Amino acid sequence: MQSRLGAALRLVGLAAAIAVSGCSAIDSTPINQTSPVAGKPSPDAMPDPTDDGSTIVALAFSGGGTRAAAFAYGALLELDTLIIDDHPRERSLVDDVRSVAGTSGGAVMAAYLGYKGKDEFVDFRERFLEQNAEAYMRTSPNPANLMTAAMQGGANDRSSFGRWLDERLFDGKTYAAFEKPDRPIVWITASDIYNKTPFLFTQDTFSALCSDLDQIKIADAVAASAAVPVVFAPVVLNTPTKGECNYRRPAWLQKALESDNPSIRLQAYARALDSYQSKDELKYVRLLDGGLTDNLGVSGLSLERAAAATPYAPLSAHQAVRLHNFLFIVTDAGVDGQYDWGASPKNPHLGKILRSVADTTIAASTGHGFDAVDLTLNEWQQQLIRYRCGLSTAQVLRYRGTLVGWNCRDVVVTTEHLTFRDADPSLYRRLNDIPTRLRLDKAQVELVIAAGREAVQRNPNIQKVAREARQRSRIFDAIGPQARN
Repeated sequence: MQSRLGAALRLVGLAAAIAVSGCSAIDSTPINQTSPVAGKPSPDAMPDPTDDGSTIVALAFSGGGTRAAAFAYGALLELDTLIIDDHPRERSLVDDVRSVAGTSGGAVMAAYLGYKGKDEFVDFRERFLEQNAEAYMRTSPNPANLMTAAMQGGANDRSSFGRWLDERLFDGKTYAAFEKPDRPIVWITASDIYNKTPFLFTQDTFSALCSDLDQIKIADAVAASAAVPVVFAPVVLNTPTKGECNYRRPAWLQKALESDNPSIRLQAYARALDSYQSKDELKYVRLLDGGLTDNLGVSGLSLERAAAATPYAPLSAHQAVRLHNFLFIVTDAGVDGQYDWGASPKNPHLGKILRSVADTTIAASTGHGFDAVDLTLNEWQQQLIRYRCGLSTAQVLRYRGTLVGWNCRDVVVTTEHLTFRDADPSLYRRLNDIPTRLRLDKAQVELVIAAGREAVQRNPNIQKVAREARQRSRIFDAIGPQARN
């Protein structure tokens, strides 16, 4: 017995020695630089392209690796077939997308839409979905990789997936590439594991870090959002020394910190941003997978509404008066865990229990997150109606250009949650078996894309919004260009 134990211990020691010798250093270089000048504040309202303004679409893409990106891509392709105007040019429902958010795998698609825009995102299939985005990653569960993960916080760093994204997909571009008049606001979500809150890549967040978001590489933001624990080490940011820049808290943040009855989620986020300035012991912020705090990518819009100082933000007054339909579409590529121990009276081993615990936590968080944003947007609809009905005729004319068809109560805010269950039911089992990886085979990619398209096709409210947008475009075309200004 003792000789066997000794032999086992020698083998463990040998494996550890091999692991340590093969363990490579993790790059923990911060992705930002602090500056004596704080970055600019976040925009007050969503972009406002020159159309009739009756329809605004917001998108959020869930986590789930390449599976999530493919599902979002399929939904986008189908939305692009829903033509809502043909004068002075053909426009689809994708032209009315004013914000796009993403977490983890969904962040890849969200960032690419913001980078390439409506007319060029279609090559995402060839550039990402059909590629091996794990090419630079350590994916084998060998002793060296396990030791690296155990000793350095993860088996991979920014030189793996982040490097692949930078070289192969985002062409070395920074957030400044999003700043074009026809592009939506992009909200990428990671998780701040010090403050245990979502981390939004926004101007307000980086101003609190005395940094300029425009200088952050798109690939670094997306890689942080997709940094699954153990597989990836945390992505690191510098915090400023106290008084380093001319930072001033935005009004919403000051109000959230001082409020006696705040939104709990908003106050937690405000405290996180404040900690970057006020906590001397917090020298570095570490980010992991956005799915830890928001697997649906809904934090951006939720926090914008919670922080709003007006009944219409994050819209402008001009947008709020012209609006008829605000449509928030959430694509959720989550799968239902299938457990082989359901029919057995014998308890499963610890690994299976831990898997089911993780799945249960994510499922509960996802459900609560969607219900919360749905409730928030229902309340917003009522606030918009009260605001619009309190306007004078002169104000309506100034914002809308005409009184034709005006009804202050005629505004609808809806949320649509698209999942694999919304596609062809006969495909559900196959879809549910697709793994959460950054590399899928071509058949799996095509299956998920088709599911995204079918989920949009089968959604009656999305189809209704598109029909109403076409009808209103024709009315405004008949009225004349003054109604579009």
